[in-house]
Amino acid sequence: MAAFQPLAMLHDRLGTLGSLPRLLRLIWRTSPGLALATVALRLARALLPTAALYVGKLIIDAVVSEARLPHPGPALADWIAAGRLTHIALLVGTEAGLGILSDLLGRASQLVGDLLGQRYSDGASLALMRHAATLDLEQFESADQQDRLDRARRQVTGRSSILQLVFGQAQDLVTVAVLAAGFAAYAPWLLLLLAAALVPAAYGELHFNREGYRLNFGRTPERRQVDYLRYLGASVETAKEVKLFGLEGFLAGRFAALSDLMYGETRRLATRRALWGGLFATLSALSYYAGYAVILWRTLAGDVTIGDLGFLAGSLLRLRSLLEGLLLGLSQLASQAAYLDDLFSFFDIVPAVRSPARPVPFPAPIRSGIRFEGVGFRYPEAERWAVRNLDLEIRAGEVVALVGENGAGKTTIVKLLSRLYDPVEGRITVDGIDLRAFALDDLRGRIALILQDFVRYSFTAAENIEVGLIAEAGNAPRVADAAARALADRVIARLPQGYGQPLGRRFKDGVELSGGEWQKMAIARAYMRDGAVLVLDEPTAALDARAEYEVFRRFRDLSRGRTCLIISHRFSTVRMADRILVLEEGRVAEQGSHAELVAMGGRYAALFDLQAAGYR
Repeated sequence: MAAFQPLAMLHDRLGTLGSLPRLLRLIWRTSPGLALATVALRLARALLPTAALYVGKLIIDAVVSEARLPHPGPALADWIAAGRLTHIALLVGTEAGLGILSDLLGRASQLVGDLLGQRYSDGASLALMRHAATLDLEQFESADQQDRLDRARRQVTGRSSILQLVFGQAQDLVTVAVLAAGFAAYAPWLLLLLAAALVPAAYGELHFNREGYRLNFGRTPERRQVDYLRYLGASVETAKEVKLFGLEGFLAGRFAALSDLMYGETRRLATRRALWGGLFATLSALSYYAGYAVILWRTLAGDVTIGDLGFLAGSLLRLRSLLEGLLLGLSQLASQAAYLDDLFSFFDIVPAVRSPARPVPFPAPIRSGIRFEGVGFRYPEAERWAVRNLDLEIRAGEVVALVGENGAGKTTIVKLLSRLYDPVEGRITVDGIDLRAFALDDLRGRIALILQDFVRYSFTAAENIEVGLIAEAGNAPRVADAAARALADRVIARLPQGYGQPLGRRFKDGVELSGGEWQKMAIARAYMRDGAVLVLDEPTAALDARAEYEVFRRFRDLSRGRTCLIISHRFSTVRMADRILVLEEGRVAEQGSHAELVAMGGRYAALFDLQAAGYR
């Protein structure tokens, strides 16, 4: 069994090459024209080294032959007049033409390869973005999946060099085949000696490349931490707190500890690789000079001509270099392909939350309402249920508010309603139809949602509203109407460039908004969508009391005829709802109007008194 261990390890090292067919298909889809041009240019260039060596052999033989004949005269003109240089001049011109052609083909190949590499990188990035958009929220919130996504992103942006490596290997393989065919006519056994001497070096490279991949794979969490610390220590978003809290030393110390840990492991691997690489390189050099000595002896013995010596010596040197490059390139290719596995394994992730094969149209309008029937949900890897045995109803056209302490399940309900997650138990219906019967785009297109942790896009003011319904991008009247509904029009009116003003500090000329101003932009997105169901998760958390009152007064007017769900800790907000549901440990503990719940003297009344006491 031990005798087969090296073969098993070699199989393991080369097994990663299984990703190459998928890579080639992705390259072809990216740009068939550029892919074909790259193959044609490299194939033509692969034939030139052997042709140049053979023409060089003919030149040497011609010079030796002419040197043995009587000289036509001492001057160059005598040689030209006698026609003794015509053949040599033609051969030299041919060799020069081959050299120029090789250079031009090399430049053209580099140009086309660079363009193809850029197209591949862009195409792979688009494919990554589109696939990521299909995945479940669970597949983004898991730390393991975040590591996986991080590795996939790095391969998209940092592995376009693999294209040059793949095509370069193919070109060198053709050159080796042609050179070997010519060399084999003289001394085929020298080829076997040369190849055998290079196998240990290639095996060593395969081994250390695999070890390098394992090291990088295992350190993905630490690398993400290092990137995060780098962001914290040098970011406009964090600069204020870092200075005020004096966090420079703390962040730098943690960064140094993690980076030193990774550097130490990298240094140990690099040192071992260099020592073994030196030993293998020595064996390769000895095999080359052994073959060279044999060729010299055969020339002295008269078995081959001086031109043959030049051809064989040049071929041997080129073959050694090419074989070494091929074997080491194969090692590098196996290493790069191991990283490609990270990308393609990400593409292989299948979302659990998907549209049905035959979706049912979403009710328009909603007639009876939304029901949660015995719904239970537990986040992946969590022991506690976020909601369990949950029964609640939101009637059509009703404004319902959810209140409860943190962890009571309020935001989970929003995620389940928008099918960011599916229930583990029970079901959610709209007019009696299970949510899973609707197409995801249809369902989510009917829900206007404002999240507590909304995104502050570094786009223009208009674009920050248009993302609420991107299909209506460029519809200026609709954008202006949505801004007016959310009171964001007053914010935009104060911006130097109005709706065309870039927001945020990330890019030049950007203007930063206050928290409340950003929140009004987020509320405008919901009005942009104009959905049948309006969901607001802490919609006024960053607004002052006056702005909150204005937003909700307008909200009551504009939400008539819609089914609305509000989550808020502010009782001044929730008391405007038609009905209030109090959640405790994932269940509805109380429900009623504000006045009814206060009169009941239960959990809601206790929470209301606590908040009201802060204003006395």
